[in-house]
Amino acid sequence: MRIALTHNLRINDSEEEAEFDSPETIATIARALEKAGHHVETIDVTGPASRLVARLEAFLPDIVFNTAEGRRGRMRRGFYPALFEELGLPYTGSDPYTLCVTLDKAMTKKILAGFGVASPRGRFLTKASLKSGGLDELHFPVIVKPNFEGSSKGISQASVASDAHELTRVLEDVLGRYPDGVLVERFVPGVDVRVVKVDGVPAMPPVEIAVDASYERRWGILDFTLSHEKEHLMKPRVPAELSARVLERLREVSDRAFTALGFHDVAALDFRVGPDGEVSFLSATALPSFEPNTALFASAATLGMDYDQTVLAVLRAAALRLGLQAALETKSRPRSRKTQLTVGFAFNMKRIESHDGDDREAEYDSPKTIDAISKAIESFGHVVVPLEANQDFPRVLMSSNVDVVFNIAEGISGRNREAQVPNLCELLGVPYTGSDSATLSICLDKALTKKILHDVDTPEFQVLVTGREKLRPFKYPVMVKPNQEGTSKGISQKSVCDDEAQVREVARELIERYGQPALVEEYIFGREFTVGLLGEKRPRVLPPMEVVFLNPNPRPVYDYECKQDWEKHVRYEVPANLTKDELRAMEKVCRTTFMALGCRDVARIDLRLTPEGRVYVIEVNPLPGLTPDYSDLCLIANGAKIAYRTLIGDVLSGSIKRWRERQGTRETEANGHAPPAASSTTSVAATPTPPEAAGSGGVLLPN
Repeated sequence: MRIALTHNLRINDSEEEAEFDSPETIATIARALEKAGHHVETIDVTGPASRLVARLEAFLPDIVFNTAEGRRGRMRRGFYPALFEELGLPYTGSDPYTLCVTLDKAMTKKILAGFGVASPRGRFLTKASLKSGGLDELHFPVIVKPNFEGSSKGISQASVASDAHELTRVLEDVLGRYPDGVLVERFVPGVDVRVVKVDGVPAMPPVEIAVDASYERRWGILDFTLSHEKEHLMKPRVPAELSARVLERLREVSDRAFTALGFHDVAALDFRVGPDGEVSFLSATALPSFEPNTALFASAATLGMDYDQTVLAVLRAAALRLGLQAALETKSRPRSRKTQLTVGFAFNMKRIESHDGDDREAEYDSPKTIDAISKAIESFGHVVVPLEANQDFPRVLMSSNVDVVFNIAEGISGRNREAQVPNLCELLGVPYTGSDSATLSICLDKALTKKILHDVDTPEFQVLVTGREKLRPFKYPVMVKPNQEGTSKGISQKSVCDDEAQVREVARELIERYGQPALVEEYIFGREFTVGLLGEKRPRVLPPMEVVFLNPNPRPVYDYECKQDWEKHVRYEVPANLTKDELRAMEKVCRTTFMALGCRDVARIDLRLTPEGRVYVIEVNPLPGLTPDYSDLCLIANGAKIAYRTLIGDVLSGSIKRWRERQGTRETEANGHAPPAASSTTSVAATPTPPEAAGSGGVLLPN
């Protein structure tokens, strides 16, 4: 079978991403499916939904193996299955309704109460409902937990209140962090037991969650710290050390709950068993963790099932439920449509060593980079045709019969040089990666870019054509740089000028050396950042990378020398250390800039963050470097746990989507119908990540 493994990739250890899957877990699931003969594409759903749609439409899986939690909102777990249903794609696991209901702890308990499943008496509260009172009916001690969270998020040993005064403090804290609402319920002392179910696997025994005595617990609850930072102290105990009567009661209650909540394929229920043997329902999840050594796999192991067999049992349950037995048994389905593309690879090869001070080919790519990109494209099953963007490029492109072009060519000369390859592709009707020729030409002209960016902050500037023009009343110091160069060409410490005489001297040197105007702009004091973006319309903003200058300098510059020998001059921090407000502001500025300039597929934006919190756009690069472990975008991808192969595939997939749309238009016209309107949802389809280098991923094959 062709299986899309959809997930939220965990990038960091923050509480916000606690429910997401680690790269190691996704790799382990993928290996289990691949060893059974299935074709697996790992797809990180993080980012705009349009981007996910593009990936799925390109790959057309037989089934989606879904572990995606969603990032925000009370309906987040149901969003992706609802999207799969809209696309007509079968998927593993429960339907959107069940996923949403079971994320709501209070609603789940109300439903189960009607089926005779007892849970601790409690109340759902928000800041507004607190005003109506009713807390006097609670019996202490009580536990306060976020109502719409899983994975013990928001729960600590301090979540239990023994009196009204303590409850007020706990409510203020938890509601401040989780304003959607909390569940306040009677605290039940006892042991924690998880009951798991995989359809088609009979009699999976309950699992007792035992905790090492060395972990100090005032109330004996499974809090966030224990579940995520000291998980080695938790041991699943199977069989649970419970009486036969309690085990029978657990089975009886669990069967009722599983049926009442309408779970499919795999699910888990959490209970507390009190000292008197009382069984109290706590929570349910339709998306249990696939991390190894969890209750799901501990229970399955008692039946002689290892990790791989358990994963395949979930897949088998979904296949049987959906009538996909034939596809499951034959492992793959023949495709009548083209699944291998001929990809023209347009580049300019560097033949002059830039480290020697000659920057004429500084923007060109080395044979090593060209080879790395070629291999990444070929790894998806495509054929690569090298197309060096020299004077022979038009003739070679016309005769190459390529389906799409992967473009990293900087062009030969002139202020429209980056648009040369896209212009020829547009003339011949060949889809290509990256922004179109207009955007590339605009962004290469730094002054023109700033004129277009009305809704974001950019430094005050002036263009000098001769160096003799009357200068604006700038606030010094200012930067002087070539107006139409990249890779920091022409930028050095000398570029920071303190007066008019210095400005004119540097400007004349640059005008003479590069044969183009010089740009003068006010120097922005603050932290230096660069941000990568992937997609179209509403792109995915990758974690910002801070460029930390190592040498003490009150006016540091990320100049040409820094980029050539960066180890001596800077340190890169990704993800950067930013507050939520700073990160939100930076993402907004980058998206606004990306869309205002009409960028597509990929771009990198250089920023300065002032001590006052203002974000300034310094430069925009819609054709960023792709040298593995060196180029800024590649370092950003590494920090976001996106493998290099995945990054290349992300960029390529936009052109594949446009190729598919073009093929569809041709077929429609050939059948005598008017071509359909262009899709308003164009986005990047990410690429699969091999198990040994799991990161965010997606698909690259056209249907």
